Amino acid sequence: MKAESAGIHHITAIAGDPQKNLEFYAGVLGLRLVKKTVNYDDPETYHFYFGDRRGTPGTILTFFPWTASGLRGRAGCGQVTGIAFSVPAGALGFWRKRLDRFGVESSGQRDGGDEARISFHDPDGLSLELVDKGDPQSSEAWDAQVPAKDAIRGFSSATLSVPHAEKAAEFLSSVLGLKPRGEKAGRLVLEGEAGAGSVAEIAAVPPEAGRMGVGTVHHIAWRVHDDTEQKELRAAIIAAGRPATPVIDRTYFHSVYFQEPSGILFELATDQPGFTRDEPEESLGLRLSLPPWLERLRPGLEKALPPTSLAGSSQASASPQQLHHPGETHSP
Repeated sequence: MKAESAGIHHITAIAGDPQKNLEFYAGVLGLRLVKKTVNYDDPETYHFYFGDRRGTPGTILTFFPWTASGLRGRAGCGQVTGIAFSVPAGALGFWRKRLDRFGVESSGQRDGGDEARISFHDPDGLSLELVDKGDPQSSEAWDAQVPAKDAIRGFSSATLSVPHAEKAAEFLSSVLGLKPRGEKAGRLVLEGEAGAGSVAEIAAVPPEAGRMGVGTVHHIAWRVHDDTEQKELRAAIIAAGRPATPVIDRTYFHSVYFQEPSGILFELATDQPGFTRDEPEESLGLRLSLPPWLERLRPGLEKALPPTSLAGSSQASASPQQLHHPGETHSP
């Protein structure tokens, strides 16, 4: 049986001020900071992972926070230009009021599929949406300020802006195994086996290239169940004429990077080992987590990285006794 991606694993974007990033995603949107670590390729930069209680694949939005003076990005062709989260049926009223209370401008609309949604931007200008999927099932609430019946459940879709939608859709379908689901609001729709949280919407846009920087998406990761499936998909990508990196250990998953035909940076990421590999579920994200090969640099990194606080989110009330000692590991 041919290996196929289950859909979106995570999306990684570039932020400006790290404290503002934490306040927005953990505070306003009520997501859990499931991992506070560093960019392994640039260790003096944070890498924040936000998601559900456990950091389930398909819920994870991550950020490389640059300084507030970092290069501003520009969304455009050859990028992921929109991220949509799924919320339970009837939750949009709650979110309109909550966004307004925090001074976040939003607009409501219905797309070609008649799904109600709210559109808004994060503090760095990243385009976000909350989509009512018409499903009454609630998520497992994390932030006490966001009731379970209204809480964000994970991704609904990602918008890929490309010059030739059919070409990008063919790659996602023939190589990664996403299934075509027709057209919606002028976009080609494909879906992985994970369902609503695995949707790619392909938009044909003018060829003006986007510019990587603060407020834009760095890459999108596609979910593979295990190392064997990843190896098979990597071989298929290379056979399709796209160079791919060797497997890279990202501690919480294994990664392979490559570019699709329009230049968007893609990643294949495994479900395991998961975010409880180096800290228990009850205290995820409360301390700076470093991989073994960077642990010796901890004193210098903790001085170089700007101080941050989770004040204002439910995560801030976690007991200090929940923290474990550096170097202690935990099984998933």
